[in-house]
Amino acid sequence: MTKHKCGWCVGDDLYEAYHDKEWGVPVYDDDTLFEFLILETFQAGLSWITILRKRKNFRKAFDNFDYKKIAKYNQEKIDSLLQNAGIIRNKLKINATITNAQNFMKIQEEFGSFSKYIWGFVDGNPIKNTFEDYKKAPANTSLSDAISKDLKKRGFKFVGSTVVYANMQATGMVNDHEVGCFRYHEV
Repeated sequence: MTKHKCGWCVGDDLYEAYHDKEWGVPVYDDDTLFEFLILETFQAGLSWITILRKRKNFRKAFDNFDYKKIAKYNQEKIDSLLQNAGIIRNKLKINATITNAQNFMKIQEEFGSFSKYIWGFVDGNPIKNTFEDYKKAPANTSLSDAISKDLKKRGFKFVGSTVVYANMQATGMVNDHEVGCFRYHEV
């Protein structure tokens, strides 16, 4: 018997594996939170499957998402990233990644970890929604609006409310698995 999955992932092996193992699982470690934040910012205006297909290339190009290294990238590194066909070669998004890494570390200094900061918006507990169809999930909420506003105030780039909400879904801050999905009760 086949397990019911959220409709958005069905039919693509990579999408289904991501859905089954990662999407919506609460993430509390800063390294993974940074990776998802950067991937989501690159996804802005594109489909998530495009980013998933390039994820390994992003990891390699961006030093395994080591934000301490990324924060120190120089023009030579930026130029090499702009030539890397394996990633999204958007100069604004590449520069934003560097800026976001620097601001990520400022938040760590202020709060002790980025995890404490970001999870503080939901008191450390995932929001569990009850959508029967993934198409009924919102693209953003008043909470993602507030987080987006705060991140922007702190100097982050490409963190609009829709990007932030997608990040909240990916990192398990909100459980938007369809109620009938086998992962709904697992995450």
